[in-house]
Amino acid sequence: MKSLNIVRGDSKNKPVSSERLADYFETVKDRFEGTLYIGYPIIGTAEGGFQIDALLITKECGVVVFSIEEGTNLSENYKEIQDENYTKIISKLIQHKELTEKRNLVVKVNAITYAPAYQGSQETDEDYPIANVSNGLTDYLEDLSWSKSEYFEQLMSVLQSITTIRRNKSRKYVLKPDSRGAKLRKLEESIANLDSKQSSAVIETVEGVQRIRGLAGSGKTIILALKVAYLHAKNPNWKIAVTFNTRSLKGQLKKYITQFSYENINEEPDWDNIDIIHAWGTYDSEGIYYNLCKEHGIEYFDFSGAKALAKEYGKEFESVCAKAINEISNFQSKYDLVVIDEAQDFSKEFLQLCYKITTKPHRLVYAYDELQNLNKKSMASPEDIFGKDCSGKPIVNLKNEEGKPKEDIILYKCYRNSLEILTTAHALGFGIYRKNLVQMFENSSLWSDIGYELIDGDFIEGKMVELRRNDETSPKFLSEHSPVDDIISFNSFDSNEEQVEFVVSQIIKNITEDELHLDDIMVINPDPLTTKSVVGLFRKKLMDNEINSSVAGVTSSPDIFYEGDSITFTGIYRAKGNEASMVYIINSQYCYEGLELAKKRNILFTAMTRSKAWVRVCGYGEAMKGLEKEFQLVKNNNFSLKFEYPTEEERRHMNIVNRDMSSQEKSSISKHQTNAVSLLEDLKTGKIQKEDLSDNLISELKNLLS
Repeated sequence: MKSLNIVRGDSKNKPVSSERLADYFETVKDRFEGTLYIGYPIIGTAEGGFQIDALLITKECGVVVFSIEEGTNLSENYKEIQDENYTKIISKLIQHKELTEKRNLVVKVNAITYAPAYQGSQETDEDYPIANVSNGLTDYLEDLSWSKSEYFEQLMSVLQSITTIRRNKSRKYVLKPDSRGAKLRKLEESIANLDSKQSSAVIETVEGVQRIRGLAGSGKTIILALKVAYLHAKNPNWKIAVTFNTRSLKGQLKKYITQFSYENINEEPDWDNIDIIHAWGTYDSEGIYYNLCKEHGIEYFDFSGAKALAKEYGKEFESVCAKAINEISNFQSKYDLVVIDEAQDFSKEFLQLCYKITTKPHRLVYAYDELQNLNKKSMASPEDIFGKDCSGKPIVNLKNEEGKPKEDIILYKCYRNSLEILTTAHALGFGIYRKNLVQMFENSSLWSDIGYELIDGDFIEGKMVELRRNDETSPKFLSEHSPVDDIISFNSFDSNEEQVEFVVSQIIKNITEDELHLDDIMVINPDPLTTKSVVGLFRKKLMDNEINSSVAGVTSSPDIFYEGDSITFTGIYRAKGNEASMVYIINSQYCYEGLELAKKRNILFTAMTRSKAWVRVCGYGEAMKGLEKEFQLVKNNNFSLKFEYPTEEERRHMNIVNRDMSSQEKSSISKHQTNAVSLLEDLKTGKIQKEDLSDNLISELKNLLS
């Protein structure tokens, strides 16, 4: 079924006509397959960034580049504008050999002026068409055709600036047609385009707060980097901060922003206006909190000082941020935009600090994955995070309105992990196939949000339910490159010595036979307190075989994850936000049982989802055998999640993963107040949880029944 995706970017210069164009295409969405971009792209030229008013890319028409007129008169140079739009697009596309046959561009490029308020004559030069909604645009589009639509995917990739990421690593050295290196090359070429949700997250800009939620591998970090590069090109004078918790993300973010900026404006970003900056910071390295203290003249606390201030372990940063908020009566506005990656790692106090140091209208974008939270804390709602104003109204209330940029975006499609890896990671993370579940979503609808569909049963307390990912949420090509037993394996040993021998021998094979680079391989130790000591034996045996390795943040700068041509060993906290083609998880028995089991299972989930292609879960002893049995049950159930939906009493004894509902979902529950039958049915099937109902509504139901 055809469907046109409409992405609304920055159209401040021509807001009315741009909206008219978007409204027109809303009425004809089912005639086209592709995307309409408003205010995108920005083409990199020798003179810098060249901005396009609107761009239509479809299988039916090819490319249509719009110059938009806002008033009732045409610009005198409208023909020159069309010519420039046309040549700039052609010059960008012709650089990419995947869009050419011999010396010819295979993409049909068309240029038109859209002037909905224009009242003059439509009898113009046919080489320079003019159209408005009522006269000409429909006929113009119907006359267009593109005979090479098989190049559509490559075309989208080029215009979305994704080609630089896809070509991040040359694999010209690959000689064997069926080696892991060859499979990786094909896999990396398959991840070509942003989907509609990702495009919206990159381009649609909210004059306020925007939230992006997505599971591991949904592209959050790349999306944020693209968004920064896009908005920097659009607004070069904006002061932008990009902040995060995992220090090794700094280099990755800088690399992506640089690559995308060269695509967009053909030059290095102006780093005087972009700060890629850690959340906390130290006397030796800037951070959002450290700079705030210095600029507002309040006491700065490092980690040791914060430990004395915090009431409990794990709340050190939360405590110092709360203290700063209480001590600063007048916050200085510093940034026009703050972008936060890994927001699940932060307390609401840090997000409040970021909000308070932005200029009005307080542009703040925060992205997170609830399941990668290693601190057993849940993300609060925007209303709770940012509080209420003096009249009692929420300062931030996210909503998605038709025809406006989306304020709350959920990315449910995974482009990193195969269905087999991701489902196993979820199964072990929640304890689906152990005797007692470890944790459960607060609201059953979140299973749909992260890409699972109901294939049997329903979310009824005490009843069996079966969930599975589909081809839409887990693309097939992520699973088709290798047999299932090669994509994921659990390897249980009787001793650590056996584990070391296995991992080292497999890594040697990866390099000498499988045509993998050293930086294609990551080794993760789940216990953050033991990484430095336990990886020594692995590294020594690799060095004996003349294979270099490094320990992230120990043998290299804390801001660097991959150090040259070496295999990276890492603890779980530095692994977050990074990925590798082959991932070895050692000492996995640590995650099987014991205190803080939900946290340990989240660690295992996070470690497994670092893998782009293959994962080896290794460990030794009886606990590792227990994990292996759980995996075997996932496999026996054809990589679906099959479990008895827990009762309210059972949920009291497990970790509950909260999921804040959107305003539309809250509104839906509110509407049920007038339809008791529908409400009871949804409660019975689990579409609505008892915890979602307000005290007032429960009281009204009791009164009604009595």
